[in-house]
Amino acid sequence: MPASTRRVLRVRFPRRFVALSALGVGIVQVVGSFGAASNQPDRKAIDVLAVLLVLIGPIALALRDRWPLVALSASVVAAIVYVGFGYPYGPIFLSVVVALFAAVQQGHRKSAAMLAGLGFVGFVIAGVLDPKANNDVDLVHLAAVAGWLAMLLAIAELVRVRRAQFSERQRAAEDEERRRVSEQRLLLAQELHDVLAHSISLINVQASVALHLIDERPEQARPALLNIKTASHDALGELRTALDVLRRGADAPRTPAPTLADLDSLVDGVRAGGIDIDVAVEGTARPLPAAVELAGYRIVQEALTNITRHARAEHVTVRLEYSDGVNIEVLDDGVGGSTEAGNGIVGMRERAGALGGSVVAGPRRGGGFRVAAHLPDDYQ
Repeated sequence: MPASTRRVLRVRFPRRFVALSALGVGIVQVVGSFGAASNQPDRKAIDVLAVLLVLIGPIALALRDRWPLVALSASVVAAIVYVGFGYPYGPIFLSVVVALFAAVQQGHRKSAAMLAGLGFVGFVIAGVLDPKANNDVDLVHLAAVAGWLAMLLAIAELVRVRRAQFSERQRAAEDEERRRVSEQRLLLAQELHDVLAHSISLINVQASVALHLIDERPEQARPALLNIKTASHDALGELRTALDVLRRGADAPRTPAPTLADLDSLVDGVRAGGIDIDVAVEGTARPLPAAVELAGYRIVQEALTNITRHARAEHVTVRLEYSDGVNIEVLDDGVGGSTEAGNGIVGMRERAGALGGSVVAGPRRGGGFRVAAHLPDDYQ
């Protein structure tokens, strides 16, 4: 059995259930013992001692959730003494069954089996001492009792294993759900970082342009203000979508994820900030898996965001090459920068790595910065 299964052994029932079930067993045993006595006139009649012995097992069962082996021992001893005094065979053994089952379910398998074996030996001795048995030992009857005990232990162990397996599957399902939620939140955080960083960078650039023009050429400040409005509107839309996902989970309505076909609008927004951008496509553009399309778009978006915020570039080239997937290259003529600073490049690498792709980023010879990504198209 796997170690993970062995860890899930103990079963806990509510105290009310334990007490009520013990009471039910007590009623069955007392009433059943009197009924059994009427059908076994050759056995010793039920008296006060017999009733006390019949009640010991149910009383002990009321404590089986705390001390299962004590409950089993008390039930076994009471049944052995009962048989040894020659009282009628009856439902007194029900306490033994319940106590043995409870002990196994709580993980005391070896101790329960040992007590069951000792109980069987005690039963044999009680049968020999039984004044109503005429000292005759019924081997067939003893073999039947031994088989009954073995079957009871086997059933109890089977139930215990099934419970343990069910608990393990339930725990694994809960762990998987927590992992899925954690991954969803991480992806959501990455999406928010990319979208908001890009939008806020564009707003910052356009606000600077508007402030520069507002006094000298106010008529030319209008496009910058319109770009600020568009960028802020898009950012608010993404934020609302993210909040809906957090509040309502996977059932929340979502706007369509951007694809590489939407790069034109992304590039136009950056161009409005005064950066010259060329876009080149090599090979035959074709739809890729949704995850690849989104990752490619976000990588270009993050690269342009970094250029807008840090590079002070005048010219940028974005190349897409469709072959076995898509190769993306973003080049600028700015001041370059570190490949370890911030979360942008780390996020690009994580996005590509999750799809089996890669991202290489670093300064270019002669100045500027280069981001190159490969995303395979066989991701499912």
